[in-house]
Amino acid sequence: MPSDPPRTPRLSPTPAPQPSGSSPRTAPQRTASTTSVLLRLVAWGRPALPRIVLGGLTALGASLLALAVPQVLRAVVNGPLLTSGSRTGVVEAAGLVLLLGALEAFLVWCRRALILTPGTNVELAMRRDLFRRLLDLPVEFHDRWSGGQLLSRSMSDLSTVRRWMVFGLVMLCVSATTVVVGVGLMIATAPVLGLVYLAGAVPMVWLGFRFRRDYRVVARRARDQAGDLATTVEESVHGIRVLKAFGRGEDALGDFVRQADALRATEVAKARTQSRVTFALGAIPEAVLAVSLAIGVVLAARGDVSVGALVAFFATAAIVNAPVERLGQLLAMTLDARAATERFVQVIDTVPAVQDPDEPARLSAPPGGGSLVELADVRFAHPGRGRDAGTEILTGIDLRLEPGTTTALVGLTGSGKTTLLQLVPRLYDVTAGAVRVDGVDVRDLTRAELRAAVSVAFEDPILFSASVRENVLMGAPDDLPPEQAEALLQRSLDVARAGFARDLPDGLDTVIGEEGLSLSGGQRQRVALARAIAVRPRVLLLDDPLSALDVTTEAEVTRRLREELAGTTTLVVAHRPSTVALADRVAVLEDGRITAVGAHADLLATHAHYRYVLTALELEDTERAALEAERRDRAAERREDEESEVVEVADETADEKLEVRR
Repeated sequence: MPSDPPRTPRLSPTPAPQPSGSSPRTAPQRTASTTSVLLRLVAWGRPALPRIVLGGLTALGASLLALAVPQVLRAVVNGPLLTSGSRTGVVEAAGLVLLLGALEAFLVWCRRALILTPGTNVELAMRRDLFRRLLDLPVEFHDRWSGGQLLSRSMSDLSTVRRWMVFGLVMLCVSATTVVVGVGLMIATAPVLGLVYLAGAVPMVWLGFRFRRDYRVVARRARDQAGDLATTVEESVHGIRVLKAFGRGEDALGDFVRQADALRATEVAKARTQSRVTFALGAIPEAVLAVSLAIGVVLAARGDVSVGALVAFFATAAIVNAPVERLGQLLAMTLDARAATERFVQVIDTVPAVQDPDEPARLSAPPGGGSLVELADVRFAHPGRGRDAGTEILTGIDLRLEPGTTTALVGLTGSGKTTLLQLVPRLYDVTAGAVRVDGVDVRDLTRAELRAAVSVAFEDPILFSASVRENVLMGAPDDLPPEQAEALLQRSLDVARAGFARDLPDGLDTVIGEEGLSLSGGQRQRVALARAIAVRPRVLLLDDPLSALDVTTEAEVTRRLREELAGTTTLVVAHRPSTVALADRVAVLEDGRITAVGAHADLLATHAHYRYVLTALELEDTERAALEAERRDRAAERREDEESEVVEVADETADEKLEVRR
């Protein structure tokens, strides 16, 4: 069969570093400034920007009203108090101060009312876009990234961004403006004292730059370590049965405590860095005020500064000191938001390696219901897999699946059977060659259309925390009438021998729990198989979906599948000899290539590697059957022992009652 020339990928995925689950890391060196990183948020914050700006203006208005109060005091001291002594002027000034205070409080309330709701809408939009991107990114991305890192980005990081947008950003702008206007008023009121206060800003600016450099590193490290810790919790919870079965709970706790201690140390380093700058930003202005007071008394005694100006200067300084002292907290919040934004856009900027074409082709309806599937010189290598990165797993697959036929794929463990299966629905893209469905390259189809035509049942079934009904009908068309959906559900359950679901506490509406762990392995496989059948696909891919079933159940499911799959093109990965019975023909995968395709009996007679593989599978199957028989024998012995104990207890009770009567 002629092979297609290798295709150049349409888009190269942006490399994303793999977050580790163990050692702490420092943030990678970035050339982008904090401003340029945070400006990325404009894309999501634009709808809320008018209200955020309006909220900032109301907050600024409140600060300016506060700065107006010292000027009123200046007029009062230099006027009614020192000259006429009129009580009327004092009362009027007091009323004006009260009015300014009431307006300031009202504007503060307006700021909160204007900003809070838009901030939550921005967070919602960012979280929605992040989840959409996670769903769009290929399996290869999720192979490299831990769930805890992605979870921390979607929850704590976005909450940090939202808090900064609704408070940190607004108050940083307002505080900076308040300081500038306040210092200007101080210089205008008492020029010498204002310049002295302004001189104190030089060390504060230097401290701010140093704080930004030190805090940015620990802020990013803390967020990465929090993601690692979330990964540890997630893995431990999912693997709780293994930890309990092997008695490794204390080891898991030790790993968790070590990571938690590392995170605690980083958070303490953050707090120390912030406390140093907070202390300095509080102490320096107070020290400058002390110097200003000494100089101001001398100037007032000499008549160079009026008493009212001196009062207004120190009242203004008291107002300006509050935002100056708050700058440390606001800078820390800004740098935390920068780290959170970097982590967020790190995922958002990752270009999916598997994308829909700009001008997609369409699949025509096959006459018999099943589609023709062709793999032409298919090669595949996993990118970024440690020492094996770039090593080809499949080195030139040529395979043709005729419409309506069932083909079993047989090979040794690790030969790439599951990988080959996942190339058909484009869970991965081929490195070279082509996969075609009805003559159309799968890369020329939209993923939605391709995956509506191709259904997969994996060996390790993943079920969702939803009802049995929702899990089975997950891939069924949304526009099915209720009666047809119900008929499809019942038929799929019957074919997969998953009728046990009807006997669950709430029947088919029973919520089966996270990943379906409330069911046994065999039950999960049967529900997953029913889900694949309910899609009514043109092509059905089965990755040994019967491995957890006993021999009797497997035989019944196999018989029903042969009836149901008539007319559907099926490729089944066989890890058990009995699965081969489902197939019309067998393809042998050896050293990354298909070395033979034919009937089971013919391959047994002519293909040595096939005989070897089948012997290995039969040995594994025999061992599995022996273990199953041993398990059943032990269970029977336990039941007999329990029944004997019940009889003995009943006899003893009867003897005791008889003795009492006597």
